Amino acid sequence: MLETGVRQVRVAMAMVFGRRLNVRAVERLVADALRTLEEFGSLGDDVDELADGPFADPDERRDLQDRALRRTVRRLAERSPFYRERLSGVDLDGVTAATLTGIPVTRKADLVERPADFLCGTPYLATQTTGTTGRPVQIWLSRYEMELWPALIALSLVLRGDLGPGDRMQINLSSRATAAVQEDVEVCRLANASCHVVGQIPPEESVAHLLGPGGGARPTILTGNPSYLGQMVTAARRRGCGPDDFALRAIYAGGEMLSRRLSDALRETFGAPTVGDAFGMTELLPVSGRTCSRRHLHIDPNMGYTEVLDLATGEPAAPGRLGELTITPYFPYRECMPVLRYNTGDVVRTLEGEPDCELAAVPAVSHILGKAGTLHRTVDAVVTPRDIVEALDGTPGLPFPLRHRAEVGADGRLHVEVASKEVTEAEVAERLRAQDIDARVTVLPVDEEEAARLFPLRCDLSEHTFTRSHA
Repeated sequence: MLETGVRQVRVAMAMVFGRRLNVRAVERLVADALRTLEEFGSLGDDVDELADGPFADPDERRDLQDRALRRTVRRLAERSPFYRERLSGVDLDGVTAATLTGIPVTRKADLVERPADFLCGTPYLATQTTGTTGRPVQIWLSRYEMELWPALIALSLVLRGDLGPGDRMQINLSSRATAAVQEDVEVCRLANASCHVVGQIPPEESVAHLLGPGGGARPTILTGNPSYLGQMVTAARRRGCGPDDFALRAIYAGGEMLSRRLSDALRETFGAPTVGDAFGMTELLPVSGRTCSRRHLHIDPNMGYTEVLDLATGEPAAPGRLGELTITPYFPYRECMPVLRYNTGDVVRTLEGEPDCELAAVPAVSHILGKAGTLHRTVDAVVTPRDIVEALDGTPGLPFPLRHRAEVGADGRLHVEVASKEVTEAEVAERLRAQDIDARVTVLPVDEEEAARLFPLRCDLSEHTFTRSHA
């Protein structure tokens, strides 16, 4: 127990002072937690403090953030040609959360155009974004990052009881997401859980794996993108499966918007009491966010600094306003290809007042509402992509995942197109009106293959060759 306490102090001090963490020490903390669980059945009363980290205290957070930001910009100015130019003339020792807005944001286009100029460390693994919303970005990661991130994630999951021995994780992510897949595999190893990397194969085959073919072990954890999970719901229902056929206790979705109705359908179909809606981006790992029961997005303040920038002014958004999520991962958690003030393009709404939920200690915004370039400014109001998804997802005749497109016409009115052979335009318009969305609707009676071509989603990054041969 004394050794565990010493390790906890060392890791906490490294986080506070911004030193490179000892990966083996973090891994041993995971092992310590597993041994404690095995021996005592619980981790004790101070587990929340250890899981939330040193930045969880709001009274101490600002000072720790300012120091972490100064440490990060100094390293970027020293090692990155891109940021050496961008930070020229900036008082690096005077950088704080309050002065950070004087530094221009970094955008995806910068990474695409000058990737080598972002390198600050020794590359080990190349990964890339999935490219469903534009040109993929290649991201280089160091060996230290690839070892540290799973250790930190495994520690958090074990401490919160979200993963442990006896669990079996089925990973239905695209193989393009190299870092995310490898991270999940390593997390399972450290938590003494098993895993099955399935990929985005035909969804009916993924459902078969959940059933434990041949009497084998059934997965207890499922992870994938919402659109692919929606396909799995449809496949399971076609097969006549229900919650008693599966052993899932949790489903974790990310990468796209997860609607209320799809979340409910996942619970009802697969019997998983927990359906988590996570936020994360390859460019920003290991910074991540969790969605609470009140549908706030809580982004971990230990690994990076989060801003919400007003859509009109680019300044910090006032309470209740829409803004773009902008994030700076801190050194030493991100060292090889870090970004400063990375504008994700994701739109959220700032909260009015403090959050009142089970994650209230962690700073929060609304859940993701869509990309800034996809907001629909009608003559009546701004309609977000999430407004449309929440209104239409789960509509009888519109199978999961929802295939649609929306734009504002010359008359200032919203025009929504959906793909379906089973629903009428009047029915779709009525569902939208029920959510105060006035729209002109067109239903395209196309088959699934044509719908995927017209309205692509992440689930369309299919990997048929993993399981089938083609003549």
